[in-house]
Amino acid sequence: MHGRTPRRRHGADQHLTADAGVENLLRELAPQVLGVLVRRDEDFAGCEDAVQEALVAAAQHWTKEGVPGNPRSWLVTAASRAVVDEWRSVRARRRREEAVAALEAPDQAAPSGQDDSLALLLMCCHPMLPVPSQLALTLRAVGGLTTSEIARAFLVPEATMAKRISRAKQQLRSAGVRFDLPPAAEWAGRLQVVLHVLYLVFSEGYTSTSGPDLQRADLTTEAIRLARLLHQLVPGDGEVAGLLALMLLTDARRAARTTADGSLVPLAEQRRDLWDTAQIEEGVALLTRTLGTVPVGPYQLQAAIAAVHDEAPSDAETDWPQILALYQALELVAPGPAVTLNRAVAVAMVNGPRAGLAVLGSLDADDRMTHTHRLEAVRAHLLERAGDLDAARLAYQRAARMTTNLPEQRYLALRAARLS
Repeated sequence: MHGRTPRRRHGADQHLTADAGVENLLRELAPQVLGVLVRRDEDFAGCEDAVQEALVAAAQHWTKEGVPGNPRSWLVTAASRAVVDEWRSVRARRRREEAVAALEAPDQAAPSGQDDSLALLLMCCHPMLPVPSQLALTLRAVGGLTTSEIARAFLVPEATMAKRISRAKQQLRSAGVRFDLPPAAEWAGRLQVVLHVLYLVFSEGYTSTSGPDLQRADLTTEAIRLARLLHQLVPGDGEVAGLLALMLLTDARRAARTTADGSLVPLAEQRRDLWDTAQIEEGVALLTRTLGTVPVGPYQLQAAIAAVHDEAPSDAETDWPQILALYQALELVAPGPAVTLNRAVAVAMVNGPRAGLAVLGSLDADDRMTHTHRLEAVRAHLLERAGDLDAARLAYQRAARMTTNLPEQRYLALRAARLS
């Protein structure tokens, strides 16, 4: 751990060569350790680099020699040594001696009433940062993913992602963002940013924006883990519970969403015996404890919609009137084109495809829908149900050209071909 250099810091971005148990433990401990260091030093960038270095060292040592009795203290000590090594390279002897003395008790607790993991999440999701930077920094600092893993998840070069993360840390430093919980007046808004970031991570994993695979289980699993962490930190927040429930209820269908060759299987055709009943039960239980006890927000409503789908014995027995009512409520709470798009499907299931197409017509002039294939995909589906096969085929073809996810491309192209 001594003699830390730029080459070694880059080396901290290599994969954690650990077994699954050790890797899961490291991901759990990473934000706790980083919180201890940042609270003490407030140099987020330097402390984060040191923690990454300590994680790689732990992955190598613990896999071979076993997990130490106090793994958190082991990591804090290793990361603190890396911080001291860095300080030694840039500070005068007098100042570095003072720094070493200050680090003699590295595993100090956070002040009473404050939680380092929550403060770290809020810092990484600071609203001054652009959303891509919030995503990257959260996965790096709180999720414990390496830069190369994050780059692969979002299909960008590792150098690009490294610059994005470095720029985000520099922005936090330049703005003087403190490692602390925000004032009470900012709390609700800041927590909504965290929820949005975790939702985006999950969404990217559930249906990848581009690439050869429909879904990325590593991202959905990490999003669920971080949502669990957030729920543990603020158990009384209904929207946090709602987001976790939504993730569990949606991810429960993962095994049924593709065939053995990776082809997409739409919800109506999925084998429900492949759905994860334990996740469904957990999600429903979370939702049951929340609904009616706190103000209802968009994540709770989306979780309720997912629960109606998951609890239906078959597609034909789905309670579409209830789903339509929930989408109507969601449109009042959080209006947007994606909500309207989904409401159109529910309208079609309750009142017929022509009624659903009429709702879709309200989105044709919405600029926010010009960069997604989903409007054309839903239009094609409803046109097919309405018997307008030529128009449906053209809409499927347009949707296939617009998506960069290969399984979705194949599915949409095949639907178009079947209507030829």
